Amino acid sequence: MRKLRHIGLLCVLAACLLASSCGVSKIKDIALTSADVQYLVPTSTRSVDCKLLLGVNNPGRRFALQEVNGDIRYQDKVLAHFVTGPVEIAGKSEQVYELPCTVRLADGVSLLEVLVISSKRNLQGLKADINLLAALRKDGVIKAPYTFSDVDLSQISKQQ
Repeated sequence: MRKLRHIGLLCVLAACLLASSCGVSKIKDIALTSADVQYLVPTSTRSVDCKLLLGVNNPGRRFALQEVNGDIRYQDKVLAHFVTGPVEIAGKSEQVYELPCTVRLADGVSLLEVLVISSKRNLQGLKADINLLAALRKDGVIKAPYTFSDVDLSQISKQQ
């Protein structure tokens, strides 16, 4: 159970990138203030549901992350797929947001393999491919898809 927290932490880091990279507001001014896993609940031997806590300082306009999903890879092998629930980021505020998340192991990946990787206690070699749909309200809803490939999770963790 303790080792499964590492899977949730990977989702937190991916969500941090999403919030800081959303192109619907002052991108360079958005700051991530915290990231944590509130809880993990195994739903099967191949998946967990978790709640991620993401602190965001957004000096710009309000925006929403409506659809967020992606893959977590280790040395170019897909380990897991993740999907988070939608979240609305308030404008001109600093808040902690709760993101429900589901993480499923990829086909051909064993739980033991993930536990061995997580026992290294660092994120070297871990990368993420992330897809999201962001929306900005301005005379209706303006939506834009974004894709981020080969995001180095070890670099994100150093910024935290």
